[in-house]
Amino acid sequence: MLLMTYKKREKLAQDMAEIAKKKSQWRDVWKRLMRNKLGMAGLVIVAVLIFIVVFAPFLTKHDYTFQDFDKRFSYPNSEHILGTDNYGRDIWARLIYGGRISLLVSMISVLISTSIGITLGSIAGYFGGKLDIFITRVLDILMAIPSLLLAIAISASLGGGPLNTALAISVSGIPHSMRIMRSTVLSIKTNEFVEAARATGSKHLRIIFVHILPNTIAPLLVNSTLLIGGNIMAISGLSFIGLGVQPPTPEWGSILAAGRQFIRDFWPIIVFPSMCIMLTVFGFNLFGDGLRDALDPRLKD
Repeated sequence: MLLMTYKKREKLAQDMAEIAKKKSQWRDVWKRLMRNKLGMAGLVIVAVLIFIVVFAPFLTKHDYTFQDFDKRFSYPNSEHILGTDNYGRDIWARLIYGGRISLLVSMISVLISTSIGITLGSIAGYFGGKLDIFITRVLDILMAIPSLLLAIAISASLGGGPLNTALAISVSGIPHSMRIMRSTVLSIKTNEFVEAARATGSKHLRIIFVHILPNTIAPLLVNSTLLIGGNIMAISGLSFIGLGVQPPTPEWGSILAAGRQFIRDFWPIIVFPSMCIMLTVFGFNLFGDGLRDALDPRLKD
C-alpha cells in the first residue's frame, strides 16, 4: 500500500514537472516573439483583422447587400468611409463581411489540409517501409501539379461556394503538411521516451497521438500560419475568375472582379479590396516568420 502511494506521488510529481516545463517553454517562445519587431507587427495586423471580421456588425451601420442607386460611385465621405460601388453598396461593409468569408474559407482549407497531412505524415514516418514510399511518391506527383491550376480544376468540377472553394484550395496544401509531419516523426520516433513507451506495450496509435504528436505542434503551427496567407491569395484568385465564392456573397476576389471594369474611372472599388488582400497576406507571413524564429531552439539567444 505504501509502495503504491509512493509510486502515485512520484508519478504526480513527474507530471507536474512536465507541465511546468511546457509552460516555461511556451513562455520563452512568447518572450522571443515579443523581441521580434516584424513578428509582432504581423501579430498586430492579424489581431486587428480578426477583431474587425468578428465584430463586423458593430463596425458598420450599413447592410452590405443594400443598393442605393442614387449614391453610386460615391467617393469616401462621412457616411460611407470607403465610398460606394457601382450598385450604391457600401464598400466598407462589403469588405469587412467579405473578410469573414475569406478568412473562414482559408482556415477551413488549412484545417482540412493539415488534418490529412498529419494523418498521412504520421503513418509514413512512423511505419516507414513500402507504405512510406507509396504515400511519399503519390504526394510527390500531387506536388508536381501547379497549386493554382489544381485548385482551378477541382473548383471547376465541384462548382463555386465557400465549402467547395475550401476543398479545392486544401488539396495543394496536403503535401507540405505531410512532409513536415513525416520529417518530424522520423526525428522523434527514435527518442528514448518513444522506445520506453514501445517497451511497456503501448499501442501504435497511443504512441503516435500521446507521445509523438504533441511534439510536432511547433512546426505544424508555423506551417498553418503561413498557409493561411497563401490560401487567401488563392481564394481571391479563384473568386476573381468566377470559380470561387459567387456573388452576391461578398469576398475580396469577387469584389475586385466586379469592379475591374471601372478601374480607370473609380479607383476606390479596386484599391481598397487590393489593400485588404495585401495587408492580410503580409500580416500572416510576418507573423508566421516571427513564430518560426521564436520556436527555433537554435535561436534562443
